[in-house]
Amino acid sequence: MKSDEQEMEQQSTIAVAEHNRTADKRGNPKRRWWIAVLAFAIVAGAFASGILPRVTARSTLRRETDQLAIPTVNVIRPKQIAPSQELVLPANVQPYINSPIYARTNGYLKRWYVDIGARVKKGQLLAEIETPEIDQQLLQARANLATAQANLKLSQTTAIRYQDLLKSDSVSQQETDNAVGSFNANQAIVQADEANVKRLEALQSFEKVYAPIDGIVTARNTDIGALITAGSSGNSTELFRIAQPGKLRVYVSVPQAYSQAAKPGLTGELTLSEFPGRRFTGKLVRTADAIDPATRTLLTEIDVDNPTGNLLSGAYAEVHLKLPSPQTSFILPVNTLLFRAEGLRVAAVENQQHAALKQITMGRDFGSEVEVVAGLDGNQSIIVDPPDSIVDGQTVRLARAQNQPQPSREMRGQ
Repeated sequence: MKSDEQEMEQQSTIAVAEHNRTADKRGNPKRRWWIAVLAFAIVAGAFASGILPRVTARSTLRRETDQLAIPTVNVIRPKQIAPSQELVLPANVQPYINSPIYARTNGYLKRWYVDIGARVKKGQLLAEIETPEIDQQLLQARANLATAQANLKLSQTTAIRYQDLLKSDSVSQQETDNAVGSFNANQAIVQADEANVKRLEALQSFEKVYAPIDGIVTARNTDIGALITAGSSGNSTELFRIAQPGKLRVYVSVPQAYSQAAKPGLTGELTLSEFPGRRFTGKLVRTADAIDPATRTLLTEIDVDNPTGNLLSGAYAEVHLKLPSPQTSFILPVNTLLFRAEGLRVAAVENQQHAALKQITMGRDFGSEVEVVAGLDGNQSIIVDPPDSIVDGQTVRLARAQNQPQPSREMRGQ
């Protein structure tokens, strides 16, 4: 009985197992689908939580890096200068006539009669020189002249007597010719001695020093007892200097870039620190017609009337020249310039996004600003503080526009 029950129980277990296997076989496709869905969900979650943020961060970093690689620049517009402009240049004020007075004879200064600041007239006595050597030489020359004149008179008498005796054949022709020759020689000696006396008299007359022009004594470089050497060589000393301040010569060095506009007839105005608010008008009368190779400037002369003598010679002044400008010029701040090996450049922005390097020619330098005389038309947007590495065609980003540079009054056209 027991074995039958065990056998029935065993068969029942086998039947249940067989039923379960049959059920597993019937439900396997659905189970597989759920397993696949679960696996995909697990992979997607892992991707979303780990890989996707990294990919997103990497993409964002690349995008930000590209954006930061594009420089952000500020731009300005060039400021145009009016065709007629005022050029301010340093100048030297000189008297119209500036005469140095030197001695024409050697000696010692005996006396002087004028000092600095004295107004003198032409021919006025300035000083006296004591010349004892010249005086003695003149006495000797006059004595030699007297001897020569006596010899001449004797030879003249002898020559006349011999010519009369020759008519009666009392003397020979040879003796007569000798007498006439001696007369002619003595006559030449007298002429030479007379010339020597006149020369020494002229030197003695130079003992008195006279003013050659009307003017003001601006220098006295000698004193009583000083040794005087004639001439104007390196060993001699200038005694006095006389200037005529009624008209002044003002010398101005015009830069080469403006040399063609600096023509005679232009009006120039002088300003001096000792006369604030005042301007003295003059006229450009001549130029050197040559560029100084040392300074690359053109020397010009402006004449200014000074009837009251208020303007002092030798003063420093500023000259305001109104020059007609044949070309359009612009003003740019110095922080827009690029100094490259190929020359001076500025960086402009084209199409709101690309840099374009422009070659320019600079005119005057005003310190914080410069004048550009060629290379711009005034419509460009010029980059301020451009990077040194900027190249032609580089992409840039515009920032807000800055204020336009305002030129000073001296740079504006009048």
